[in-house]
Amino acid sequence: MYQTTYHRPSTVADATALFAKGTEAKYLAGGQTLLPVMKQRLAAPSDVIDLARIKELVGVEASADTLTIKAATTYYDIMTDPAVNKTIPAIAHLTSTLGDPAVRYRGTIGGSIANNDPAADFPAAVLALDATITTNTRSIKAADFFKGLFSTALEDGEIITAVSFPIPEKAAYAKFRHPASRFALTGVFVAKTKGGDVRVAATGASQNGVMRVPAIEAALKASWSAAALDAITIPATGMIEDIHGSAVYRANLIKVMAQRAVADAG
Repeated sequence: MYQTTYHRPSTVADATALFAKGTEAKYLAGGQTLLPVMKQRLAAPSDVIDLARIKELVGVEASADTLTIKAATTYYDIMTDPAVNKTIPAIAHLTSTLGDPAVRYRGTIGGSIANNDPAADFPAAVLALDATITTNTRSIKAADFFKGLFSTALEDGEIITAVSFPIPEKAAYAKFRHPASRFALTGVFVAKTKGGDVRVAATGASQNGVMRVPAIEAALKASWSAAALDAITIPATGMIEDIHGSAVYRANLIKVMAQRAVADAG
């Protein structure tokens, strides 16, 4: 690792002030991406600003219509939180599939969506549930937040403070895991809103990162059942193709994972 200066601020204001002073500062959430990249000498931040101990960034709040998860809340705390399990159990399930216990004790929802790895799980939930991402300066709708591989609408120095999810009528997440990393080779989050709308988002499949799947949304809006997707064919154009799976394979996985998710949602 290159030499860096480590900071542990106690407030968001302190964190942004430290970021402004650094020549090439980086925020540290759970460290599941930044630290390995630094160890490989692919990143050399002048300052590492740890957000994990900022109390205003930790916790879960629920109202009649919305579940809000603060950005530095760990996967483990999300997975075991009673409010999450009561209001949107699909999020608790998604979190339980992430990595291993070591990852779940350190990784955070804010870090996941800020990094926007094309195989990350949480972006699918954020997009499918039409969540709102709150930062220290503004609120951003999910549709406007994800901009492509490892790219988001966040500006330099901006900090995610919370993610607010409208509580759906039904939701579920199913993924085909990479056997080593446990990232999503392809994962699909399905959600049926209380107003009857259907939103479906897939991760791990598209070359552009997390994506909506209109064909599956239309079929499920007409009939909420796994069988409604039997005749659907997802085009392979634009899908990731690598040693783990072809573009055609991933396109088919979107359909299969969607069917499993709908069956789980009931």
